[in-house]
Amino acid sequence: MAARNGKQYLDGLKDEREIWIDGKKVNLFEHPSFKGSLQGMAGYFDWQHKFSDDCLVTDDVTGELMSASLILPKNKEDLEKRARCFEQLAKYSNGMLGRTPDYCNVALTGYVSRTDAFRAVGHDKWADNLEAFYREVVEKDLSLTHTIIQPQPDKSQPDLDGINGEVAFKVVERRDDCIVVSGAKILATLGPFADELFVYPSAPITSNGSADHALMFSIPVNTKGVIMVCRDHYEVNASIQDAPFSSRFDEQDAYVIFDNVEVPLNRVFMDGDLAFYNKTVIDQLGRYGNITQQTGIRAAVKLEFAYDLCHRMAKIIKTDKRPEVIMMLGEIWSYSQLTRSSIKAGFEGAHDWGNGAFFFDESPMRALIANMPAWMIRVNDIIKTIGSHNLLATPTVGSYENPEMKDLLNKYMPSANEEGAQERAQIFRIAWDFAGSALGGRVELYERYYLTSQQRNQMFGHVNAQKNFTWNQVEEFMINSGIK
Repeated sequence: MAARNGKQYLDGLKDEREIWIDGKKVNLFEHPSFKGSLQGMAGYFDWQHKFSDDCLVTDDVTGELMSASLILPKNKEDLEKRARCFEQLAKYSNGMLGRTPDYCNVALTGYVSRTDAFRAVGHDKWADNLEAFYREVVEKDLSLTHTIIQPQPDKSQPDLDGINGEVAFKVVERRDDCIVVSGAKILATLGPFADELFVYPSAPITSNGSADHALMFSIPVNTKGVIMVCRDHYEVNASIQDAPFSSRFDEQDAYVIFDNVEVPLNRVFMDGDLAFYNKTVIDQLGRYGNITQQTGIRAAVKLEFAYDLCHRMAKIIKTDKRPEVIMMLGEIWSYSQLTRSSIKAGFEGAHDWGNGAFFFDESPMRALIANMPAWMIRVNDIIKTIGSHNLLATPTVGSYENPEMKDLLNKYMPSANEEGAQERAQIFRIAWDFAGSALGGRVELYERYYLTSQQRNQMFGHVNAQKNFTWNQVEEFMINSGIK
C-alpha cells in the first residue's frame, strides 16, 4: 500500500482497540463524540494527496508514493523536501493539530537515521527491528502516536519513588517470544485515532530506576491489554462554518494503561540496557535538531494565521489604525518572523550528526522552543483583546438562513468596512474557536508542555550552551582593556 487516503486511514482504525470515555468502553466509530474528529483526521490523509507535489515522494524501495515526512535526510535537499511537506500539512489545520502523523514520523526517522549508535554497542538486533519497523510504517503509511512520560502522581517524590514507582511503566516478564509490560504512560495525544503506539526514551532514568524501565518499542493500538482512558472530547456538533476547529480538530488525548501487554521481540528496540537508554537521551543522537524542523514550521504557520486573523478582526471593526492595536499586530508578526528566522538558521547550520543523518543545527531551535510557549499564550491573549465582546456576539450560519433574522442581523450587526455582516460573524467565530473555546484552551495547554515546559527548555538551552561553546568574551575584554 502506498500513501493512504482518508477512507483507507479510517478503515485501518476499525479494530478491537480498547477506548474508554465518560466511564464507558466505546466503539470508536459508534460513539457520537468522535465522528467529526475522525473525519478531520481522514481529511489530513486526503490533504496529502491534494497537495501531493509537496507532501509525497517516491519510495526508492517500492517505487510507490510515501509521505515526505518519512524521508531519512542526508542533505539539505532532503530537508527542503521535508520542509515543503511540513508546511503544507500544517496549513490543513493552520497549526491547531499539533500531533499529526508527520510529528511522530520525524521522531521515528531520527532513530532510524542513527541506528549506528545501536550497532556500536552491540545492539544489532534492536537496530534491525527499528529499520524493519520503519519500512512497515513507510509501506503501510501508518499513523503513529507516542506516549513517553512516566506518570508522577506525587510531585514531591522522584519519578520512580513511592506511589510514582507503583504506577510506573516497566517490564514485568521476559519470554522467548515477547516481553510483558505493565504500568501507565502519559500522554497519548491522537492515541485513539492512531494505528501504532510508539514508546521511546524522553528523559534519563535516575538512580532509583532499574533496567526494567529502559524500554523502546512500538505496538498496534489494538494490542490486547492496551487501555486508553480519554479526557472529555471537545468536539462540538456544529458545522465547519460555525466551529471550524472544534467540529473536526480535537486530536483526543488519552492516558494509557498497559495491563500485562505482550510486545513481540521483533517490535522491541530497547530493553534493559539502562546505560544506553540514558545515553540516547543525553546525547540526543541529533534528535532535537531533527524534530524541531517539523515543530518549528507548524508554529510558524500557526503564528502567521493568527497574525492574519487579528488583522482581519481589527479591520472589520476599524481598530486597525489605533496605535495599541498596531503594536499588538506587530508583536504577533515579530513572533512569526523570529520563528521563520530560527528555522532558517537551523537549516543553514544543518550538518551530519553521524551515520549520514543530516539534521538542523539545534541551537537556534532550542532558543525558539524555549520561547514559543509564552508566545502562543500571548497570541491568544491578543486575539481576545482585539476581538473583545465581538467574540461573544457571533450569530451562527443558521441565523442568516432565516430571512427575518438575516435582515435584522444585517442591520444591527454590520461590519464597519466592506465585508458583510455574515462574514464579520464568521471571522469572529474563527477567532473564538481558535483561542477561547474548550478546544482552544486545550491547544493552549498543549503548546505549553508538548516539548516539555518552557522553564526546562530554558535550562536545557543554558546547559547545551556551556557544553557546546567556549565562552571567553569577558576574559578577553578584561585582558584587552588592561583590567587583567
